[in-house]
Amino acid sequence: MNQVAEECIALIAKQKSITPEQIRLDSTFDELALDSLDRVSLAFDIEEKYDIEIPEEKLGQIKTVDDMVTGIEEAVRRKSATPTTNA
Repeated sequence: MNQVAEECIALIAKQKSITPEQIRLDSTFDELALDSLDRVSLAFDIEEKYDIEIPEEKLGQIKTVDDMVTGIEEAVRRKSATPTTNA
């Protein structure tokens, strides 16, 4: 398991007050009882931690922990590939 996956699992465990061992990459948000408020809160935590933005339409597509990890990794790659302009 990579660092992003471990950090995601830790965030979910903290959010739901459960142990990280109870969470697998294939765990669904429904199985973990993550409601819409939990998901929005996690999205804010992730955006802050990784300095990325999660579009609202993407948020609704994330159904498993692995979806979450994959989305973060893609957003971080896109961000690092985008040149910044200093005007």
